[in-house]
Amino acid sequence: MNLNEIQDLIKFVAKSGVTEVEIERKDFKITIKSEKQRAEQQFIVQQAPAQVAAPVAQPAAVAAPAAAPVQEAPAASDDSKYITFKSPMIGTFYRSAGPDKEAFVSVGQSVTAGSTICIIEAMKLFNEIESEFTGKIVKVLVDDASPVEYDQPLFLIDPA
Repeated sequence: MNLNEIQDLIKFVAKSGVTEVEIERKDFKITIKSEKQRAEQQFIVQQAPAQVAAPVAQPAAVAAPAAAPVQEAPAASDDSKYITFKSPMIGTFYRSAGPDKEAFVSVGQSVTAGSTICIIEAMKLFNEIESEFTGKIVKVLVDDASPVEYDQPLFLIDPA
């Protein structure tokens, strides 16, 4: 890199509002920092995470309340006598071992502790989820092939 290229780079940094440029080659390394913009840079750095974090947190906040009232409202009213079987992990919920296979459990079917009731795919691994309770399946709370969160209700089981 010659002197003219370095001067052009300095002009670019000054005009564009970029606060720092760093170039590294085999035989040299150059870092150009704009002193005028140092105070603004600190302000922007503080603002950028807040703006980035808000959209990331907002969809999660929107998704959780939308899913929670649908699942918790019935459990609080009529379904309070039932046991809620919750997801032990994050992944994709499947009711059967394959698209052409029969579901592990259906509404009205009795289950015993230790019997497979669904599969949750996590990181390309298909994990058979076993019931922790003995009883009858009253309600399936999740659609087949839909994503589930840790501790999300999957089934209502009548222990009677």
